[in-house]
Amino acid sequence: MVRTFHKYLSLAISVQLLLWTISGIYFAFNKIELIRGEQYILEQENSGVDLKEFTASLDAKNINILRRLDEWVLKVDEGSNIYYVDLQGNELKSLNTEEAKQIVRNKTSLFPLEAVKIESPSRGSEFRGRNLPLFKVSTQSNEEVNVYVDAVSGEVTAIRSDSWRTWDFLWGTHIMDYSERENIDNLLLKIFSVLALISALSGIVLFFSGLNLRNFNNK
Repeated sequence: MVRTFHKYLSLAISVQLLLWTISGIYFAFNKIELIRGEQYILEQENSGVDLKEFTASLDAKNINILRRLDEWVLKVDEGSNIYYVDLQGNELKSLNTEEAKQIVRNKTSLFPLEAVKIESPSRGSEFRGRNLPLFKVSTQSNEEVNVYVDAVSGEVTAIRSDSWRTWDFLWGTHIMDYSERENIDNLLLKIFSVLALISALSGIVLFFSGLNLRNFNNK
């Protein structure tokens, strides 16, 4: 009975076990920094700006200074709200497509081709989890690299390549969230995890029961 149960249970979950193994091998043999495209980011000069003078005038939880084209700007985090101003306190306007491409030239080693402004979220997209609006800047590269630039601050918020897309697909199979590839708390993953545990335990039971049976027959 246990042997039959183990055989059919193992057959049912074997495909998912194979996907877990393949994805695990890919994760282990690829550096996450390279997958994220950090090798394309150029080192930026230091601003030399003392943020203490802005801390008193701006009621903020945290203030960071960023480079946007040819000027330094402030990222002001109030806790419940984040906004951007120049060093004179003026609110920043949105970049245009040419400015977004220039930022890619300035901040990465990639050559920009086309910039498209994105203002609406898309389920399972490359830019998921990033604040909108932003620009998707395609580049001249072997891996079809897209650079995502915040439309206001000019921050490079994500770099996506074929390597990242492979990683993302395998991550989806690993956590069994095939649409959004983010939810590690989904029911399907829980069910298959429990089934895999049961399969392993039943295999151990079969091993020791077979061992005991052979010892009994040898007596």
